[in-house]
Amino acid sequence: MKYTFCLVILALLMTCTSRVDKEESALPNIIIIYIDDLGYGDLSSYGAKGVVTPNVDKLAREGLRFTDAHSPAATCTPSRYSLLTGEYAFRNKAAVLPGDAPLLIRPGKPTLPSMLKRAGYTTGVVGKWHLGLGNGDMDWNTEIKPGPLEIGFDYCFLLPATGDRVPTVYVENHQMIGLEPQDPIAISYKEKIGDKPTGTERPDLLKQQADPQHSNTIVNGISRIGYQDGGEAALWVDEEFPDVFTDKAKEFINENKDSPFFLFFSHHDIHVPRVPNERFVGKSEMGPRGDAIVQMDWMVGEVVKELEKLGLADNTWIIFTSDNGPVLNDGYEDLAIELLGEHKPWGPFRGGKYSAYEAATRVPTISYWPGRIKPGESAALFSQIDFYASVAALVGMPGSSSEARDSENVLPALLGDSQSGRTYMLEESFTLSIRKNEWKYISPVARDSMYLWIKGKGIEGGAQKEAQLYNLDPDIGEQQNLAEQYPELVNELQGMIDQITYTTD
Repeated sequence: MKYTFCLVILALLMTCTSRVDKEESALPNIIIIYIDDLGYGDLSSYGAKGVVTPNVDKLAREGLRFTDAHSPAATCTPSRYSLLTGEYAFRNKAAVLPGDAPLLIRPGKPTLPSMLKRAGYTTGVVGKWHLGLGNGDMDWNTEIKPGPLEIGFDYCFLLPATGDRVPTVYVENHQMIGLEPQDPIAISYKEKIGDKPTGTERPDLLKQQADPQHSNTIVNGISRIGYQDGGEAALWVDEEFPDVFTDKAKEFINENKDSPFFLFFSHHDIHVPRVPNERFVGKSEMGPRGDAIVQMDWMVGEVVKELEKLGLADNTWIIFTSDNGPVLNDGYEDLAIELLGEHKPWGPFRGGKYSAYEAATRVPTISYWPGRIKPGESAALFSQIDFYASVAALVGMPGSSSEARDSENVLPALLGDSQSGRTYMLEESFTLSIRKNEWKYISPVARDSMYLWIKGKGIEGGAQKEAQLYNLDPDIGEQQNLAEQYPELVNELQGMIDQITYTTD
């Protein structure tokens, strides 16, 4: 009888030990909240004026706030490509895509979601995509693929390109939402189709006046890039974005609450056109751009509240960041410049979206995981391109030599276990730049039409025929070019760029 009792106690101990081991080794849920065009200084936790962001500030206050974290590129599509593939966008000639572009990441290429699927995760993307869909010459009235489901996502609910480009519809998995067969949709980026008015023809119909590039087909009082006809029942309403996307994100979380999930929650805000929901109009001192920041903050708060309600917060790692730096006038007249006041979207840095200077890629970044990450601030240098290798290390997924080849494991920095990140890091814009510790080098480039285009946005692009070298420790605003004083360092850093780029697939 004593022997039987001992066996029972031993079995109970083994069960408890097994349960503890399982709990300690449980994979965390992972959510990347990816904001569009949010500058380093656009959050109140990063010094914003004229707008308050309490929900994101909670993440910053209770998580790890980074001061030297970067998007891989100065524009949207390249940054998204690099985040999801772990490789520099120039390797695939990735640039800002038109709304009818084919899928940029080809099926079969390893991606962050496909790697996490191998690790046992259910993967989803909700929000702005802008990485192309289909194989070219897309018929939007049929199955829309290849797309996210063919490169590692189990679920997607998309704004296909951007809010300022047609098609102005939602796509869920392989289908356009709400399309009626008797009213097919047609899209063209070459010539006008159908009889819908354009912004050029009927500026009196517009909620916001637009530049010539953004003055094609009018949908919901906003003229867009490209031409569109038909599909009336499927067209989105810009003001409904926050509720539609937040609801879809919460649905994905609820449907997968019992197993590890990865959610790429990709916001449209604060990209143009900025048309916030009426609940947020006037909630900042900066007009539509500031109100869109408040709207974005609400969306973040709703997702965090849902995690807390479901008891998932302590086992969910949230990374909050932006795809590139800020831009004020990006095609629409929404008073972003006139109502700026004392607010500095770029923070203490020079440049902005499209630029080679620091404000183009140095973006607000917060790592939040209650109970795992201690609150604080970190100056560790890293890029979003490093999320791939870092997440792979977290979930125990070794990669091949050809997988995420530009991604570095900076997991200790992301979790607050180390203040060290990268030693050097490439930055992509219309030219290539490199950071090495406190040094920033910008490759020389001719002042061409791209220079004039960026200048027209009111942003210092950084295009110079001479090499530029800055020591960011005393000169965070990149004002004193030291290239002539340190020719050996210039040669070293240009050589590093040449070595990185001198590779072929």
